[in-house]
Amino acid sequence: MSRTIPRTALLAALSLVTVAGATATAFGTSAGAAAAAGCKVEYQISNQWNTGFGANVIVTNTGDPVASWTLEWSYANGQQVTQGWNATITQSGAAVTAKSMSYNGSLATGGSTSFGFNGSHTGTNAVPATFKLNGITCNGATDPTQPPTTPPTTPPTTPPTTPPPTGGKVDNPYAGAKMYVNPEWSAHAAAEPGGSRVSNQPTGVWLDRIALVTGTSGTMGLRDHLNAALTQKGSGELVVQLVIYNLPGRDCSALASNGELGPTEIDKYKTQYIDPIAAILADPKYAGLRIVTTVEIDSLPNLVTNVSGRPTATANCDVMKTNGNYIKGVGYALNKLGSIANVYNYVDAGHHGWLGWDDNFGASAEMFKQAATAEGSTLSNVHGFIVNTANYSALKEDHFKIDDSINGTSVRQSKWVDWNRYTDELSYAQAMRTKLVSLGFDANIGMLIDTSRNGWGGTARPTGPGALTNVDTYVNGGRYDRRIHLGNWCNQSGAGLGERPQAAPAAGIDAYVWIKPPGESDGASKEIPNNEGKGFDRMCDPTYTGNVRNGNSMSGALPDAPLAGQWFSAQFQELMKNAYPAL
Repeated sequence: MSRTIPRTALLAALSLVTVAGATATAFGTSAGAAAAAGCKVEYQISNQWNTGFGANVIVTNTGDPVASWTLEWSYANGQQVTQGWNATITQSGAAVTAKSMSYNGSLATGGSTSFGFNGSHTGTNAVPATFKLNGITCNGATDPTQPPTTPPTTPPTTPPTTPPPTGGKVDNPYAGAKMYVNPEWSAHAAAEPGGSRVSNQPTGVWLDRIALVTGTSGTMGLRDHLNAALTQKGSGELVVQLVIYNLPGRDCSALASNGELGPTEIDKYKTQYIDPIAAILADPKYAGLRIVTTVEIDSLPNLVTNVSGRPTATANCDVMKTNGNYIKGVGYALNKLGSIANVYNYVDAGHHGWLGWDDNFGASAEMFKQAATAEGSTLSNVHGFIVNTANYSALKEDHFKIDDSINGTSVRQSKWVDWNRYTDELSYAQAMRTKLVSLGFDANIGMLIDTSRNGWGGTARPTGPGALTNVDTYVNGGRYDRRIHLGNWCNQSGAGLGERPQAAPAAGIDAYVWIKPPGESDGASKEIPNNEGKGFDRMCDPTYTGNVRNGNSMSGALPDAPLAGQWFSAQFQELMKNAYPAL
């Protein structure tokens, strides 16, 4: 798992149809004044299985502003809408009507909104030939006999960029719900001395190669996990947490977490990885589960911090920025998965020790927006963001604050903080959320914080601030995070289990989660031949003296670690010993 710390220095493919000529404009007259009405509709079959399908519809108003809208079409092959969201959808025979909600009815000229639905078909699932918006046919024709579309009497104040969740999607999927306990991880944990104290905790299911979608002879596949989740669910609500993690050229700044797909294999990523996942998740059998996807850990921030012009640049990250396949892959995944009614996408947003500097923070947020609107996706496909995934940054540092000064010197000038704007993950997550909302993401987006290994408890946990001699003694003596350097990310010595998974623990935070299953290695401490594409990264070698990413410090890694993702008993024991809150 790459954690750099730059300082200031179903369907095989998406079916996308734009209705007849892309844009239709119709004119009508009233009392001597002309009013224009027009529309463009994009109808996307986002996934398809046996006798079911999911669709996403993007409506663009090319005429005068409207206060509300009604979209109409007819099916020619007996399709039936079964469940919809972001619109009120009714059907009579072949005729379907979708009416706007209170929050997405107002469309300015050129304004767009989207809604989605699941449906059934009997073998043929042709795209509708004609759409009408407020009675105007979106077919490129001009019809002066059509009545004008009435604009709103009082234009609304700034409407939400993306609508609040509706039609089955709740604001916080973790609220009032249990979380899925992965039987495979639970068995590993329970087999450890003392492991039964945490073996019932929910953890993420990592789909980090194509084979894990269907499963192997020794591992559960995605359907196996979802079926087990149905059993655990009972009569209440249950969240299943999936890690979507298999981009082409994955984790370009590290070797331990490199993946199976080469930098140019974006089509394979789409058709052999994302599409099969989407087809499984869209199975109506699983419609009662709340499925959280954490999307592509370690990808997008690399395009900001580890490219040419930075001292931390790598040739692999330059390749991925140039070919655009991180952006394309994330956008495609968000679009395909976000169109499923019970799937909640959370995009990886690094951690404070990676993106907390001024020259990383805003640029990364802009990169997230770029990816969220790529490959047909829209911002509405992002339910939130996750920080600190598989990392060790402390949740909250209590003994020093970013605006503290010692003898007239700012804490930001300490060697540990190194001019960062944030001291911990909670403050970073809340600030990143505010920034993302300012860029147009929905005001209701929530953040997840991975607390699986950031407890830093045990006998070495400070109980108060450090000595006031200077900023370094003050910070180092009081900080919970005891890594040698914030850039150290692999199998860290002294780390402990953090806050247990819980919903809505702080403002703007949907949940504390254990996305990285404690006890699963970050990477091998020496070279181990394997067929999973995982390389040997010196940051996992306890004898390594470092590089520019960790200030040329020792790596702080535990010895004798196995390949990334494999069970590491010694690490699990250390995590339990140093848990905070204590076990």
